[in-house]
Amino acid sequence: MESGGAARYRLSCSLQGHELDVRGLVCCLYPPGAFVSVSRDRTTRLWVPDSPNRGFTEMHCMSGHSNFVSCVCIIPSSDSHPQGLIATGGNDHNICIFSLESPAPLYILKGHKNAVCSLSSGKFGTLLSGSWDTTAKVWLNDKCMMTLQGHTAAVWAVKILPEQGLMLTGSADKTIKLWKGGRCERTFSGHEDCVRGLAILSETEFLSCANDASVRRWQITGECLEVYFGHTNYIYSISIFPNCKDFVTTAEDRSLRVWKNGECAQTIRLPAQSIWCCCVLDNGDIVVGASDGIIRVFTESADRTASAEEIKAFEKELSQATIDPKTGDLGNINAEQLPGREHLHEPGSREGQTRLIRDGERVEAYQWSVSEGRWIKIGDVVGSSGANQQTSGKVLYEGKEFDYVFSIDVNEGGPSYKLPYNISDDPWLTAYNFLQKNDLNPMFLDQVAKFIIDNTKGQTLGLGNTSLSDPFTGGGRYVPGSSSGSSSTLSAADPFTGSGRYVPGSASMGATISGVDPFTGSSAYQSAASQTVNIYFPKKEAVTFDQANPTQILDIVFPALDILRLSIKHPSVNENFCNEKEGAQFSCHLTSLLNPKGKPANQLLALRTFCNCFVGQAGQKLMMSQREALISHAVELKSGSNKNIHIALATLTLNYSVCFHKDHNIEGKAQCLSVISTIFEVVQDLEAIFRLLVALGTLISDDANAIQLAKSLGVDSQIRKYASVSEPAKVSECCKLILNLL
Repeated sequence: MESGGAARYRLSCSLQGHELDVRGLVCCLYPPGAFVSVSRDRTTRLWVPDSPNRGFTEMHCMSGHSNFVSCVCIIPSSDSHPQGLIATGGNDHNICIFSLESPAPLYILKGHKNAVCSLSSGKFGTLLSGSWDTTAKVWLNDKCMMTLQGHTAAVWAVKILPEQGLMLTGSADKTIKLWKGGRCERTFSGHEDCVRGLAILSETEFLSCANDASVRRWQITGECLEVYFGHTNYIYSISIFPNCKDFVTTAEDRSLRVWKNGECAQTIRLPAQSIWCCCVLDNGDIVVGASDGIIRVFTESADRTASAEEIKAFEKELSQATIDPKTGDLGNINAEQLPGREHLHEPGSREGQTRLIRDGERVEAYQWSVSEGRWIKIGDVVGSSGANQQTSGKVLYEGKEFDYVFSIDVNEGGPSYKLPYNISDDPWLTAYNFLQKNDLNPMFLDQVAKFIIDNTKGQTLGLGNTSLSDPFTGGGRYVPGSSSGSSSTLSAADPFTGSGRYVPGSASMGATISGVDPFTGSSAYQSAASQTVNIYFPKKEAVTFDQANPTQILDIVFPALDILRLSIKHPSVNENFCNEKEGAQFSCHLTSLLNPKGKPANQLLALRTFCNCFVGQAGQKLMMSQREALISHAVELKSGSNKNIHIALATLTLNYSVCFHKDHNIEGKAQCLSVISTIFEVVQDLEAIFRLLVALGTLISDDANAIQLAKSLGVDSQIRKYASVSEPAKVSECCKLILNLL
């Protein structure tokens, strides 16, 4: 539904420079009013205003990627880079970081195993990236701090929320995930197809758009507040206006749509099929990038509106575009029943309304403009004029008739290039011309030619071939028409998105690390192990221990664990349980006892056993090799109320922090910092708090990157309240030392 309004967006200017699709746009912090664009032509360009009213000039062209550039974001200013930095992600699996002064990247971030397709920046220089490899990564300066794993398909969209430590990821698995300190806190389900874009409304609300042609507004708590419909095909991007309420979307239906007060207020058609990206400038103007490589700026301001000649040229270009009914919003078309040109004398009923008329053998599409009170031609409808699917089986493309017009997707979702073909043509010559025209790698010649041969052989015999596949992606694509007068809608999945095309505890535990704690300056942290816990034996039976299978002892949980957590400190026992042969099974047995629904006694004793494993060299090596799974399982126990479990959890974190400090393991430190941030939210016991503070101090001591990450997670604000604790004094003293470091 669309609503009328006084002000309407009109063309301000068109910017040419990119040679291929413009895939990403972002507003710049400096210079004021500037923005950055990235393209499939492998370049990044900085555009600055060239006059007080309208127009932009290309200030810098930056190169660093060896493949398509898919996404871009701005890293906020810092002491070392007061103008901020530009981060770009590409299909070469890399992230390039640029300054505004140089066309070459300052440095390149490597770590993703596939194309980087989304980027977002946060406070203190943190960077979040999403990839086709199904992961998102958190970066600080030139280091990967943590990897977010949980999605089962490409991570198309990422955003860092204003609240410290919170991050959002949207995926081709149709879900959105909320992350806190590197851990998935919540999964949002509701979209019926791949999530392609995210936008932050406030600390508590955000928007998402998807291949299901819908926009959803979410509460951070998980509730979907509203669903907006308007587009008729994949929605690729979404951007918020400065009022943090209204928004704009772009899609595969050749349109840009402006949403105000929850309704579609304006639809702007463009002479390109895929409208990939958009951003909103501080003055409210909208910048749009599309598959024709042109950047267009639209404005509500009369002062910044293009000249009458420029608008006329834009409308002429729009009128000459061709519209594929299968990818637009025109529905089923019967050309013979359409009205003639006289139908355009009747005014439209709403902004953006589409009307089809027949002019001889041509079918034309028009859009109603409320502000101008007239119909504006938005293109000729492909395959619906004199040569149409219902008559000759031909398809009209760029003014010529073809037996086929294939959509070839050389990158991710959405058609990028059209390949017209007649069955009388030479498939090899057609493939060669196609690659030359679109500046594609000649190595694809055999692949494209074979695709044409395989998918037209049956048609030559008068048989419809319904098993077509895209030679670049392996996914099925739309083939417009056949001699039988029917078209095939292919069911093959998009290999990049996984989806088909859219169809309209206490001081009693031992925690010993050899060496000196770099934060406290004392011997490695150690808590008394002389106390024991009472054990209840439900049956009186002998406990035997088979040396050949040391993990057998864990089958009798309560007595075995209490003995084990003490005996594991003995060198021979430590070696016997934690060696390379038995260690993994031993760790797996203990980890299974950390189930939040399990018995608290088992959880406590298992944690204490893990803590004491650090005493021996074999145990420490085992704990380091198992740390990913162990820490992620252990932190699940934070929500309980057992203070002894909290102390054990804090001690385990402390032991790991000492190891990571010695090894300068930045990813390990990041995992520990996220755990500390998470536990601080729920732990009340001051002994547990103290051990967490010691762990925190150890992690950030002499490490600027760890300090920045701790600040980005909001740890400094979490611990300030402990600076005033009077008893025990060690808590406040430790807290003050850490705050000084931060």
